[in-house]
Amino acid sequence: MLVAGAGALCLTLSGCAGAGSLGASDQTITIAMVSNSQMQDAQKLASQFEEENPDIDLKFVTLSENQARAKITASTATGGGEFDVVMISNYETPQWAKYGWLKNLSEYAEATEGYDEADFIPTLRESLSYEGNMYSVPFYGESSFLMYRKDLFEQAGITLSEKPTWAEVAAAAKQLDSEDMAGICLRGKPGWGELLAPLDTVINTFGGRWFDEDWNAQLTSPEVERAVQFYVDLVREYGEPGAATSGFGECATQLAQGQVAMWYDSTSAVSTLEDPASSAVVGKIGYAPAPIEVKDNSGWLYSWSLGIPESSENPDAAWKFISWMTDKQYIRTVGEDLGWERVPPGSRLSTYEIPEYKEASAAYGPLTLEAIEDATPDAPTVQPVPYTGVQFLAIPEFQDLGTRVSQQISAAIAGQQTVPEALAQAQQYAEVVGATYREDR
Repeated sequence: MLVAGAGALCLTLSGCAGAGSLGASDQTITIAMVSNSQMQDAQKLASQFEEENPDIDLKFVTLSENQARAKITASTATGGGEFDVVMISNYETPQWAKYGWLKNLSEYAEATEGYDEADFIPTLRESLSYEGNMYSVPFYGESSFLMYRKDLFEQAGITLSEKPTWAEVAAAAKQLDSEDMAGICLRGKPGWGELLAPLDTVINTFGGRWFDEDWNAQLTSPEVERAVQFYVDLVREYGEPGAATSGFGECATQLAQGQVAMWYDSTSAVSTLEDPASSAVVGKIGYAPAPIEVKDNSGWLYSWSLGIPESSENPDAAWKFISWMTDKQYIRTVGEDLGWERVPPGSRLSTYEIPEYKEASAAYGPLTLEAIEDATPDAPTVQPVPYTGVQFLAIPEFQDLGTRVSQQISAAIAGQQTVPEALAQAQQYAEVVGATYREDR
């Protein structure tokens, strides 16, 4: 259901900013967002934007990650015009810019005094650009790292290498797993942006790849099978209950509530884990780089960013909101009003120079910045590949291909089929995609 008219309800998992002033402003902009904690914070603070811009009214449509991807993609691709601001990522942005679906935001940024587009972390800025211009701007950026209960590790006498291996992680999960606590939490929920995000980094570092240089599918290769079997065995033997339906949100809750000993996932999770209002493990979490096997660097690169569809009827007002939500001052506002642990991480270099944030993020801030800066989307695998992207393939077909493959592997996590059976079906899906690229040569 979409927002339509003054009496409509926001389709939301949290709240709706501006609900009390519908019809009182000159322009209403509709913002499609993912319902993560940082986005919910933005809604809490949105009244400040409306006070500063009384001629602009805000309507939020917030959805779960999988739902948001589907709805935003469908609306933007068809020029539906339902949304003035869309929350997308470095997967969609360059492709949609190439198709002409998005406004060039570098032009807006250059005309906005003090916005400082050059302050964005270079790897993120490049990943959100097409032909040298940014077509979305980062609200927050992330890589991936290992989060672990350092108190439990100390009690058990477990130490990790400076760059831990997956073998070390599996051994620690086995040692710490008990009836009362899972050894590790890993995503098992189907979705190219859910299960496949961490799993793809495992495939990469184990030496696997989706396609070879000639677009021949490689999902039944020994390297991929070993990586997927390792991941499935680890989460089935020492992972959280109901792993096949667990995604980012479920794992965040379980670690924050002290129900798991480790979690490998997004660096953005610190906003939940280090928040005294929502976490029982504040100060008890240690952070380590993304675990490795063969490839030395395995952290992903991702950004939830804001763009303006070409079909928006209010692009200038939309930019006003986007620039407010991604500006240096917004970061300070979050820190001062909600707490420095709630600051959207990994977008601007200047964030890591704020004294209060440096103090609050001492355990994880430098590691987050290093992981984002060191991510290798242009060389994600051990062997050469014809695609870019660490935890996704930057091709249009990946939304469907990745989701279908993830469904097969999630079924293996649920015990409904074996890993070889899952990969045999996944290979067939990939072969169809690969064939289209070979034909285009």
